[in-house]
Amino acid sequence: MATKKYTVTLPEELAEEIRSEVGPGAFSAYVTRAVERQREHDRLGELVAWMQEKGGPPTEEEQAAAAAEMRDIERWFEERQPDAQDGAAAA
Repeated sequence: MATKKYTVTLPEELAEEIRSEVGPGAFSAYVTRAVERQREHDRLGELVAWMQEKGGPPTEEEQAAAAAEMRDIERWFEERQPDAQDGAAAA
C-alpha cells in the first residue's frame, strides 16, 4: 500500500509513552494499526445501526444467546492461554 506523510497532533505524554514502548521506528506502524482498528470499530457501529433499523433492537432471547456464545468464546480462549495450561499441569 502506498504511504503518504501527514501531520497529526497528539498529546505529548501519550505519544512519548507509545514511542518508549514500540521504539521510534515502529511509531508510525503503531498509529496506523490504531487508526485501522478505529475504522473497523466505526464500520461495525454502522452495521449495528443498520441491522437495528432493519430488524429492530435485539430481543431478550437474542441477547441471552449472544451472551452465552460470548462466554463460550471467552472460555475457549482462556483454555488456550499458557498460564491456564501451566495451572492445569500443576494441578
